[in-house]
Amino acid sequence: MSEAVLIYAASSHDSNLLYKTRFQAGDPIVYIEAGGKNMLVLNDLELGRGKSEAKVDEVVSMSLVEKELKDAGNAKPTVADIIVRVLEQRGADRVIVPGSFPLEMADQLRGKGVALTYRKDPFYPERTVKTEEELGHIKESIRFTEEAYARAEKTLRETEIRGNELWWQGAPLTSERLRKVIDLFLFENSLLADHTIVAGGEQGVDPHCRGFGPLRPHQPIILDVFPKNLKTGYVADMTRTWVKGKATAEVKRMDAAVKAACETAFRTIKAGVESTDVHKAVQKTIEDLGFKTETIDGKPQGFFHGTGHGIGLDVHESPGMGKRGAPLKAGMVVTVEPGLYYPGHGGVRIEDDVLVTKDGCTNLCTYHKTLEIP
Repeated sequence: MSEAVLIYAASSHDSNLLYKTRFQAGDPIVYIEAGGKNMLVLNDLELGRGKSEAKVDEVVSMSLVEKELKDAGNAKPTVADIIVRVLEQRGADRVIVPGSFPLEMADQLRGKGVALTYRKDPFYPERTVKTEEELGHIKESIRFTEEAYARAEKTLRETEIRGNELWWQGAPLTSERLRKVIDLFLFENSLLADHTIVAGGEQGVDPHCRGFGPLRPHQPIILDVFPKNLKTGYVADMTRTWVKGKATAEVKRMDAAVKAACETAFRTIKAGVESTDVHKAVQKTIEDLGFKTETIDGKPQGFFHGTGHGIGLDVHESPGMGKRGAPLKAGMVVTVEPGLYYPGHGGVRIEDDVLVTKDGCTNLCTYHKTLEIP
């Protein structure tokens, strides 16, 4: 008997499964690698579509396996029974699963004599280096994301400053309204934007605050957009910081420092460099420009997150570019997203997606980084 790979998940939510099959399913399905081949075990609902769409060596009918088990005396076969049967037919009694494998299914399989071990992420290390096809999908997502930024910028340019308020189309401009402009455009083009950030003023001091309520003039607004293409599954991840009106001198200084940190990352990134060293270089640039990172009254401020991360089928993939990381390889796509956050001033973050090359990196994002929007 031998060892197999097993994934039991909905591929629409499990990027490892989608990566290996290119088949999108909203309910859990069975994927097995055994004997040098990979296969899906599908119910009748998905069988026909799986045979025509899935990029696997074999599609097995769950109903036929279920019938075999019933003919052998198992009156009510479970999915676990079906998995065990398929594994036995392929000569496997041990499986490697992702860390996200369902505990209930794991217990059922162990109870039927299958030994399970899990593999740490990245479950498929080859996912970190993108093929030309994958790179094309990421570029497509980036282009739509940049167009969404253009819609948001147009909205801000149409917005009128009235005292301490921003007015657009007869009503105050809120985070929710500007987010809707972005998300609706993306959805109309088959991209799903989940948790888009439009955070103004003090809300921008919390890097993951989605933003809510009225946006204010002369204050930084962080827009972080990371949609998934519903057709291909691949994401983009971009951030821009804008001020409608006039930025303060300190916010301009923060913006200049963040842009300088981005340039440091672009100069440092290349194949063979440790991603943690990129982060250290970015940290040094920010510190040398006079910006401290510290915790005051229990709240961190300055530059207190990683420089970036890989992207692909997930918005956060290996390698990380922070305190933990890995050697960069040509073909990886990583974000560069330094930021500064100070109560009383707000936050400034800029994020681009770059392709790691043998001799450096290529910025895949072309949208401008102008701070002030008149």
